[in-house]
Order: sequence, then C-alpha cells, then structure tokens
Amino acid sequence: MISFESDYNNGCHEAILKRLMDTNDERTTGYGLDDFCNAARDKVRAACEMPDADVFFLVGGTQTNATVIDSLLRGYQGVLTADTGHINVHESGAIEFGGHKVLALPSHDGRMDANELRSWLEAFYADLAYEHMVFPGMVYITFPTETGTIYSRTELEAIRDVCHQYELPLFIDGARLGYGLMAEGCEIDLPQLARLCDVFYLGGTKCGALCGEAVVFSGMKAPAHFFTTVKQHGALLAKGRLLGVQFDTLMEGGLYFKIARHAVEQAIRLRDAFVAKGYKMYSDSPTNQQFVILPHDVIKRLERDFVFEQWFPVGSDAMNCRFVTSWATRPEDVTALINAL
Repeated sequence: MISFESDYNNGCHEAILKRLMDTNDERTTGYGLDDFCNAARDKVRAACEMPDADVFFLVGGTQTNATVIDSLLRGYQGVLTADTGHINVHESGAIEFGGHKVLALPSHDGRMDANELRSWLEAFYADLAYEHMVFPGMVYITFPTETGTIYSRTELEAIRDVCHQYELPLFIDGARLGYGLMAEGCEIDLPQLARLCDVFYLGGTKCGALCGEAVVFSGMKAPAHFFTTVKQHGALLAKGRLLGVQFDTLMEGGLYFKIARHAVEQAIRLRDAFVAKGYKMYSDSPTNQQFVILPHDVIKRLERDFVFEQWFPVGSDAMNCRFVTSWATRPEDVTALINAL
C-alpha cells in the first residue's frame, strides 16, 4: 500500500537519524539545557533574523497549542480563531480542557477575515454586559490552514493591525509551516512571518522530525516562567537533546525548507492530475495537502492500493478526500497514483 494519509506517517529524515546515531553516546544535561538545543536555538534565531527571540522546544503540536495559549491568557479569557481552526476542530477540546473557551469566527477557505475580526471585537465591547462574557485574549491562526490554503501578506498584515489595535497577541500555529512557506504563490518568508506575529512555531513532527516543535516568541518576550508552564502541560521532554539534535539538523543549510519544497512539488503534481481528469478540488490548496471530491466507486478502486483520508460527504455519491504528501513522499509513488487515476 502507498500512503498519502498524513505527513507524519513514517520516521524522520535520514540526516536526523544519522545525527542521532552519531551523538548517541554523548552525555548531556536534560530538559533542553544542552548544547544541541542551544545550537538549534541559535540556528532558529538566525533563520528568523531575530537574534534576541526566545525559543523553546516542545514535544508535539497539541501540547504546544495548549501551552502557548494557556500561558498568554488569564482565566477569564478565550482565544479567537476561524471556525475551521485546528484548535476548534481537531484538538479534542484540549484548549477548553485547560480552562479557555475557543471563540470561533467564520472562515473563508480556512482563513480568518480581518474585517470580521474587527467587527466581532467592536460588537463585544459595545455590549454593555461584556463583563459577564468570556473576554477575547488572543488571536490564533494556522499557516497553512486546515484546508491547505495560505494567507497573503496583506491578509496577515490586516489581522496583525487589528490585534495591535486591541492589544491582543497573534499566535500562528506552524505545525505545517514549512509546507506553507514553500507553497506556490506564498508572499512571505520566515523572517517576515516572524515579524507579523507575536509567537509562532516551526513544526517538526510533520516536517522531517521524529517529534517536536520549536516555539518562537518573536513579537514579545516569553511569558514569565514559561519553562515551568511547559512542564505543567506535559510538553517538556526530559531528554531534550532529542529535540535539539533534530532542529539543529533541520536548520542546517536550510534542510527544513528544501524537504518542504519537495513535498509541495509532489502535491502539485497530484493536484494537476486530479484536475486533468475532471475531478473537482474542494479547496484551492497550494500546499502539501490536497482535497478532492471523489465518487464512491473511484474511492473504492483507489483504496485497493493507496491510503488516504475521507473527510466528509459531498452530496449522496461523493466524499471530500484528503491526499497528503511529505518530505518523504517518493515521486514514483505519486506517479503510481496518477497512473491509477
């Protein structure tokens, strides 16, 4: 079976595996205080062009989202996101479990609209009973979105401006950040994205690493005792060197972006093949996630040789299906799927 199920369905990039083996017998301090993590932090800061940024390594995306959000909010505050935002649909209530309500706004191809964000905030503070309500405490977006789309520079700047007006931190979930930045038509690079938000993370789990995410406080300093908050949320790895070695390797020579570009290139081959065969795409995704509407008979035939996800019905005779490429996707596997179509 050839899998297009997800971008974390195998191990890690061979350069990381080799580095882990080469350094396996070295003795280091734990909890991310080792030389590997320090070197990785320096490389992340250099890639962001922010030498003073606070950088932390956490174990996974759910823990990262829950930890960052909890650290920035007071007990009476919630987090604003698009209704398709990851924390609203695919986080198993992790944010609410931590005591903070997710405040969902309408989405447009997965994206939040800055004007609707401003209107929501204006309406909130115009309500004379707002003291009885959950206060907006921050704004959360994903880059790329849950439907594989990306924000333009203008859209991000508009959201940032609203956040500044209302003194709300802007948090960008970058679990698939490499694939977003390497997407067709992406108008920003990593340093520009870092300057457009207050905190974001470079996703490792879905982009070449065994596990781990690199949180970067770019427009603000990390909240007081953030290290302790990370541990409270079960996001602190005792053998922190595992994360340090991985991100040090991914940042070396731009490997993170090279392997992300490969995934995007393979995804675009798939998209073009679906379109050429007359299938309708659910979203206009320029990233490694492709959503296509397939009839049930086509799904049944493809499932004999390929693994992919069926997300939800479209009418009575078709499904919205997700095909995901990754840093590890082989061109010949994409060719096999194209031939099967």
